[in-house]
Amino acid sequence: MIDLLADTPVLLVFVVLAVGAALGAVKVRGVSLGPAGALFAGLALSAVDDRLAIAELVGIIGLALFTYTIGLASGPVFFSSIRAQGRIIGVVAMVLVVVALCARAMSTVFDLGSGVGAGLFAGSLTNTPALAAAVEALDGSTEPVVGYSVAYPIGVLGMIVAAGWALRVGRNRPLPDDHVRPADLATVTLEVRDGASVTVRELVDRFAGRAVFARIERDGVQFVPSADVVVQPGDLVSVAAHDEVIPELVAVVGGRVSLQLSDNRSHLDMRRMVVSDRRLTGRRLADLDLYARYGAVATRVRRGDVDLLAHDDVTVLPGDRLRVVAPRDQMSGIAAYLGDSERRIAEIDALGFMVGITVGIALGLVKVPILGGNFSLGNAGGPLVVGLLLGRLERTGSIVWQPPYGANLALRQFGTILFLGTVGSRSGGALADALGSRRGASLVISAVVLVSVAAMLTIVIGRSLLRLGGARLAGVLAGVETQPAVLAFAAEQSSDDRVSTSYALVFPVAMLVKILLAQLLILL
Repeated sequence: MIDLLADTPVLLVFVVLAVGAALGAVKVRGVSLGPAGALFAGLALSAVDDRLAIAELVGIIGLALFTYTIGLASGPVFFSSIRAQGRIIGVVAMVLVVVALCARAMSTVFDLGSGVGAGLFAGSLTNTPALAAAVEALDGSTEPVVGYSVAYPIGVLGMIVAAGWALRVGRNRPLPDDHVRPADLATVTLEVRDGASVTVRELVDRFAGRAVFARIERDGVQFVPSADVVVQPGDLVSVAAHDEVIPELVAVVGGRVSLQLSDNRSHLDMRRMVVSDRRLTGRRLADLDLYARYGAVATRVRRGDVDLLAHDDVTVLPGDRLRVVAPRDQMSGIAAYLGDSERRIAEIDALGFMVGITVGIALGLVKVPILGGNFSLGNAGGPLVVGLLLGRLERTGSIVWQPPYGANLALRQFGTILFLGTVGSRSGGALADALGSRRGASLVISAVVLVSVAAMLTIVIGRSLLRLGGARLAGVLAGVETQPAVLAFAAEQSSDDRVSTSYALVFPVAMLVKILLAQLLILL
């Protein structure tokens, strides 16, 4: 069997990925390795026979896929939040610098070498692109992988413990931030009271993207209102809004009634349709002009697992699902206009995707002289930076940069396991030698110290200086670690969406800073 795998590179790749997927699916107390299972599968097989090494090119392709899709997904959130949340980003960068200095100190104290020290830094913060940057800086040396492999599980478990503590302390000793939670979306029916005569346009302007007025029932007949329609006393108005806005709606329009207008579908219907026509990507909902075209209105946008209020300024992305209210005879026309094709949302714009990765890899080749060496973004940082920029643009003319949500996730996961399986398969022997030597204990101690410093520093500054509540702090911890397993744990323990939004804000900055610091640890 060993000879067969050594002589059949394609078979070897998929055996490593299959074994890695099996390892990654094993859960201990609700926590699994996920894509990192491929790393340990590669390590185990190559420790048995050093001929079981996957070609390096396979790992580079996987890495470029992973970082580019991360950049595309994070671009819109990152650039829209960076000004408002600049302090959090600055603190994250500072924490990572301190951890890098500690990694350098530990590698000096234990005489581990700069390569192992950089690997410990990347592994304790579970960052694959930082590992790739360190390996590239050392011309393919396996030393960083040794440190990374020892530190990785310690980093995952340590940050899960830290995130759990943050959520628990947020419940037991809440800060003001713990009491401010994003409200859920609701659809309510209001009966217009006497004296509340006002146009829909005036209501839309007053609530400025905080409410969508979907339908009106007057004298038993329902219709989707235009902006010029005047609501009259006795009208029933169906409104989609966040819970926190409803009291204000009641004060302005009228009292709530239990009747749901959507139960009557004799004239108006309601459907959720997927946006699969690439020509609509990057447009605002207002630009779709649904009312002028079909007498319709969108009330919600389902993106991934999150519902957004469908106000005019929401930008449409591939795979978004719009909840549309419209006359029954217009539904087929709206579906054709939006695309409404499950097959199409699994497709990407191949030209845009490949051009983006090409530009990213080319950017990563640019070398900047620094500290007597050459710094570059490499195959990890280049695609990440370009992905962030193109993810923010979303489209340029007929080229769509942003792939559908589900396609992005699939490509990202495939890229991750390709890279981790490759680096593991090329480092098993070196790791076995290290753990079997006196350096093994030093590696474990160093990893524990680095993870502890990262977690404690983030928690102390986040609670005392930034006054972050438990949910937001747990998301920042997961982002500092750039670790989906920590995010999944925190999201499972808390129903607060701020866990995910904080992670999305911190993630791209942490990713870039780690790539830079991993190379500096080699150069210094």
